[in-house]
Amino acid sequence: MSEETPGFDEKPEVPADGTPEDDAAEPKAAASSKEEAAAPAGDSAAASDVALLAQLDQARTALGERTADLQRLQAEYQNYRRRVERDRIAVKEIAVASLLTELLPTLDDIGRAREHGELVGGFKSVAESLETAAAKMGLQQFGKEGEPFDPTIHEALMHSYAPDVTEDTCVAILQPGYRIGERTIRPARVAVAEPQPGAAPKSEAAEGESASDKDADAPDKG
Repeated sequence: MSEETPGFDEKPEVPADGTPEDDAAEPKAAASSKEEAAAPAGDSAAASDVALLAQLDQARTALGERTADLQRLQAEYQNYRRRVERDRIAVKEIAVASLLTELLPTLDDIGRAREHGELVGGFKSVAESLETAAAKMGLQQFGKEGEPFDPTIHEALMHSYAPDVTEDTCVAILQPGYRIGERTIRPARVAVAEPQPGAAPKSEAAEGESASDKDADAPDKG
């Protein structure tokens, strides 16, 4: 008969694999806690990247708008400069044309004096200086005898007929015309000769004479 040893309890039963249930549960709980902590950190980083990308897109959009505004302002400024320069040139041309228009009667008197041989001495020197100054300001004289009549630059004061012209022709310059660049400030006043009514043009007359000469030179076959 065996006796129980007083003061000692029976040992708890241990699973066959030798691992207590409490010790196995603690590592599992720790791993689960780490996974839960890591998940919010990853979501936060992704959200931060999305926010940065959104800010970058906004910055790019703002930069594009500011660049477009700057380009538009530069274009408007260039247009403004060109418009101011064009207006300045136009005002200058108008002022010069107005001044030279007032001098045209004096230039006409100088021309008539030259035609009559009266442009001599000190008067000749002053007249030539005035003509030189007017030419430097861009004044050009035009109108010559024998040139075709052009109603845009000629003013016909006299009309006549002539057998030796094939088109309206300036046969006399009564008063010269003047221009500044391409702008006419006074048309040339001329006498115009028109072709004789019923007269054949020179080209047709020449062709007719040539044909007659050929017929006369041809041998008589009869």
